[in-house]
Amino acid sequence: MTARHRPGPARILLVEDNPGDVRLTKESFEHGPIENDLHVVTDGAAALEFLHRRGEYTDAPRPDLVLLDLNLPRITGDEVLEELKADPELRSIPVVVLTSSKAEEDVARSYDHHANAYLTKPVDPEEFIDTVRVFEEFWFSVVRLPTEVDDR
Repeated sequence: MTARHRPGPARILLVEDNPGDVRLTKESFEHGPIENDLHVVTDGAAALEFLHRRGEYTDAPRPDLVLLDLNLPRITGDEVLEELKADPELRSIPVVVLTSSKAEEDVARSYDHHANAYLTKPVDPEEFIDTVRVFEEFWFSVVRLPTEVDDR
């Protein structure tokens, strides 16, 4: 039983420019215990377009959760997080920073911008998959996430 109250698969937006990390994340979610609808964008500008449902993303679903890398082209993950959490219509979407950075200043800045969690990507592929699965189990089986009335 999942703690979410919206029926259907968990809608996840992965904002990641590294193809290897995208592949590992997809693999983790495909074989994980939670039914999900994973959307991927590869830069910060596309993430904001998706979240605001603009341009090619006008029919994009509102994500239940965003997995956000910090080191992104065009618009950084920090900037995406700051804009998302400043928007009254989007700020309730939980954002989990999933990045290779272990720098304390990145951790502090992410929480200052209201990230809901900060995870450092393990280098080992098996550990990476395990981390994503633990994350998935916690966020979609234990945590109760907000629902959106407008469920396009």
